[in-house]
Amino acid sequence: MVQHGWKVTVYCQGSDTGVRYEDTWEGCRRIHIPVKSSGPLGTIEFDIKSTVDAVSQPGVLLTLGYNTGFLSAYIRLLGRFNLINMDGIEWKRAKYSIAQKIYLWLNERLAAASGNILIADHPEIARHHAGHASTRKIKMIPYGSERIDCADKEKLREYGLSEDKYFTLIARPEPENSILEIVRAFSRKPRGVKLVVLGKYQHNHAYHKSVLEAASEEVVFLGAIYEKASLNALRLYSLAYAHGHQVGGTNPSLVEALGAGNAVLAHDNVFNRWVAGGAGLYFIDEDECERQIERLVQENAVHHLRSASRSRWEEDFTWPEVLKSYQNLIESSL
Repeated sequence: MVQHGWKVTVYCQGSDTGVRYEDTWEGCRRIHIPVKSSGPLGTIEFDIKSTVDAVSQPGVLLTLGYNTGFLSAYIRLLGRFNLINMDGIEWKRAKYSIAQKIYLWLNERLAAASGNILIADHPEIARHHAGHASTRKIKMIPYGSERIDCADKEKLREYGLSEDKYFTLIARPEPENSILEIVRAFSRKPRGVKLVVLGKYQHNHAYHKSVLEAASEEVVFLGAIYEKASLNALRLYSLAYAHGHQVGGTNPSLVEALGAGNAVLAHDNVFNRWVAGGAGLYFIDEDECERQIERLVQENAVHHLRSASRSRWEEDFTWPEVLKSYQNLIESSL
């Protein structure tokens, strides 16, 4: 947007100074908003403060997420034009309590009713919102990723790994991401390859503990890794990427796997099927997951899936095309 002559302001949660301050990054004006709370309450506090600040500024508003949809209604009452990326169907996630699900459901409906444009990152998300909002204001723009063609193999040695001798699994450690099922399926017998699991797992958390206890010696827990060079290497040189997400739209981690040309092992649902397409082998339960793992390890299926992965990524998930779609949508809203 900056390269095309736009003035861009981005609101950032948290302030090292403890007060609101501004700086510039890559030509974007950043406004850092201090928050006193942590977790979800901190996010709500940030959303309120940043919204109040944003409506005092000129221009079109792009809101990312609907979890505080009551603020979108406030923006509409002020007569401001607001495009909302509706993200996933948060209230369906198993991790939330009944009260939290009701809160998220209400905010989803408030955002859907008050947003001028609703951006869905997946055709199924678009269909979901078409049940309670005008299809004329729903636009589908997927998530994007970078293509990964090269990475430092020395990063693998730091983790005791060898090229094409491991699967990667990168996900929040939550039941709806099928991590326990994948770990159990992989651990049923020796594979001659490893399953590398990224994320923070703690023995004092019931679900985390069950995953750790189900793991064989060939399952390696590397913790949470955010360093880009390491992630690129882990993705690029893996035998396949395991993706157990059962809900959501276009998942960033899955798109990033396609950008790395990974063969995909994915939970069988409409979200993953559309994203990965012919680049994946799919499972609905632990037994089928085990059979698909065996196919990937023993059969010559990986080369075909890798080629399909690159092709699928080129079709819909390159950043230039995704960002061009956002720019065109914003310009058409003026």
